[in-house]
Amino acid sequence: MKKTKVLYWIFTILFAVFMLMSAIPDILVMQLAVDGFAQIGLTKHLVPFLGVAKLLGVIAILIPGYPRIKEWAYAGLMFDLIGAVYLIVCAGKPAGDWMPVFLPIVIGTLSYYFYHKRLKESAQ
Repeated sequence: MKKTKVLYWIFTILFAVFMLMSAIPDILVMQLAVDGFAQIGLTKHLVPFLGVAKLLGVIAILIPGYPRIKEWAYAGLMFDLIGAVYLIVCAGKPAGDWMPVFLPIVIGTLSYYFYHKRLKESAQ
């Protein structure tokens, strides 16, 4: 149980940091975020909306309890990352632009896995 809990928190904090660091430029509507959205064919009006959604998702996965909200948060954050990969590929960008997005996808998947493993162990 202790090993599962430690791994859960390691992966969850790493995932939260990745997502928070991508949310901040969006929330502040920084030129970097606006340019990134323009390169993949999205309007700048979507930037702050997705930034706030990511921030709320990060808060949801870090707060104990609220399992249904946590499930939705994991789903939303993963949709954001998978959608980003899809849009970058569709925009014809090289693999060097979209391959790094797989790291937070893997870390988020591990966080989610250990979240459920922890729930299962605590129910026994």
